[in-house]
Amino acid sequence: MGNMPGICWGFQLLILFVHHCYGFYLPGSYMHTYSTKDAIYAKINSLTSIETELPFSYYSLPYCKPMGGIKKSAENLGELLMGDQIDNSPYRFRMNVNESLYLCTTSPLNEREVKLLKQRTRDLYQVNMILDNLPVMRITKQNGVNIQWTGFPIGYTPPNSNDDYIINHLKFKILVHEYEGSGVQIIGTGEEGMGVISEADKTKASGFEIVGFEVIPCSVKYDPEVTTKLHMYDNISSVNCPLELDKSQIIREQERISFTYEVEFVKSDIRWPSRWDAYLKMEGSRVHWFSILNSLMVITFLAGIVFVILLRTVRRDLTRYEELDKEAQAQMNEELSGWKLVVGDVFREPNHSKLLCVMIGDGVQIMGMALVTIVFAALGFMSPASRGMLLTGMIILYLFLGIAAGYVAVCLWRTLKGTAEGWRSLSWSVACFFPGIVFVILTALNFILWGSKSTGAIPISLYFILLSLWFCISVPLTLLGGYFGTRAEPIQYPVRTNQIPREIPARKYPSWLLVLGAGTLPFGTLFIELFFILSSIWLGRFYYVFGFLLIVLLLLIIVCAEVSVVLTYMHLCVEDWRWWWNAFFASSSVSLYVFLYSINYLVFDLQSLSGPVSAVLYLGYSMIMAVAIMLATGTIGFITSFYFVHYLFSSVKID
Repeated sequence: MGNMPGICWGFQLLILFVHHCYGFYLPGSYMHTYSTKDAIYAKINSLTSIETELPFSYYSLPYCKPMGGIKKSAENLGELLMGDQIDNSPYRFRMNVNESLYLCTTSPLNEREVKLLKQRTRDLYQVNMILDNLPVMRITKQNGVNIQWTGFPIGYTPPNSNDDYIINHLKFKILVHEYEGSGVQIIGTGEEGMGVISEADKTKASGFEIVGFEVIPCSVKYDPEVTTKLHMYDNISSVNCPLELDKSQIIREQERISFTYEVEFVKSDIRWPSRWDAYLKMEGSRVHWFSILNSLMVITFLAGIVFVILLRTVRRDLTRYEELDKEAQAQMNEELSGWKLVVGDVFREPNHSKLLCVMIGDGVQIMGMALVTIVFAALGFMSPASRGMLLTGMIILYLFLGIAAGYVAVCLWRTLKGTAEGWRSLSWSVACFFPGIVFVILTALNFILWGSKSTGAIPISLYFILLSLWFCISVPLTLLGGYFGTRAEPIQYPVRTNQIPREIPARKYPSWLLVLGAGTLPFGTLFIELFFILSSIWLGRFYYVFGFLLIVLLLLIIVCAEVSVVLTYMHLCVEDWRWWWNAFFASSSVSLYVFLYSINYLVFDLQSLSGPVSAVLYLGYSMIMAVAIMLATGTIGFITSFYFVHYLFSSVKID
């Protein structure tokens, strides 16, 4: 009762807040308005390359540092895991003030700095700058077509030359939209600030919004004797990008590099909610809508055929069987071949039943996480402006869905064993199985990243955070779910199991061949979307068609269920009562095709990827993805097949 006054106060404040507000922006997507001459500082993310996939800190190279020292921005869990390292930068802009400014001149480059600059330049590393949460965009012309890229290169190597040149002058163009103010009041101005639409003080938010951030990178040779007399943010004359190499800044020992930039503010009609459109419509990341729709139509048609065949076949068998009188049924039981003959063995406990329960539990957890995440993303909760939010959301969902994993695994265990004995050991196994696989792979990859001194390496502190989250949230919830599973009503089998197992007739073809073939149909729903997902991960493109991804996921669930049911029925028809694992692997075999496709993508689409380190990283992350898909799709197939077999044999009354 002692906390009641505090709760009442909190409730009153909440009511007051709701009374004065009638809408809000999600964190990371709030609007910030600036007045003329307001100082705006750009931020710097990790240097990235599609050639190596190893991110490095911006300040690992001899760049100008901010006056107040380097300060890291607050990063969420997803950003840290993705290797993002967002720091402040010395690049300062003043709203609506066009100016050309000097930053700094480096001390003479030593051998190590020259080697590093040359290596990063030749590995095509990009500088990723952010202003008001917008990544900088560079526009280049190829064959008369404008191509948009995020970031700009560290430097360039002219054709047929061994010399490298550094980008040391940046010409920025900032697009701004004049905002008259319609009651947006800013609460907090950090990365995680939240804009709240308020009735009061409508003029407070009027000003200018940043709706575009573009750059033209140049290499300019300066006289260090002149530039060393200047101070940071001193005005200089505007510079045209030189085309001659002798007027560009070469990278070599004892060279002193001067960094400068100029900025031009341009008024734009683009409104703040539409400012990400330019990034999402970038050349090369345009989604092939017709290809996806064509794929969806073909797979829906195939799934329809599978469903109709199955419905007709099973219904015909049941109808024929139920029309007979009891004597004829008894005679038919002796004469019939097919699924009715395995009635005394169909619910016999499978081999490695504990492992099956563990994999089904983890599959429920992964599928639940994927489904909820994609639904939220499709509804617009995962804005591209909210870096790392998608991964953070997935991890939190996975942790809390441990309760579902424990419940399902223990329920299945009780059904198979007829007792709840050993449920604690099972729940622990469920909590450790998939996270254990991920932990082993990530640790191995992390040693490689630590050896390369990449920012993509997970810090030791983050390891402890992840282990704490797993041990303090996921494990207790999985055990709690397991406890609830012991209290739930077990599923009763419709028929008794014989003491002596029935002999399985020899077959012309092995069952694994059918299982492998079954995976091609789910893969057909997935492979086009998989191409865009891999491109967004490895080529730095934006993935934003979560509505399509949700449709593909729902279609994948339907096809996995149907494929698994058909294969289970085919096994029962040839008197093979060992359907449990076959049902799981029939739909989960899609993961094998996903992994093979990932290797195909590495060989043919990631040809720029250089070095064994990058290839090992790629294959390691692909392996994690394939294992997650195997557990999720296998669970769908198994659960559907289980209820199908239960329904099939409960419909036939056999003594």
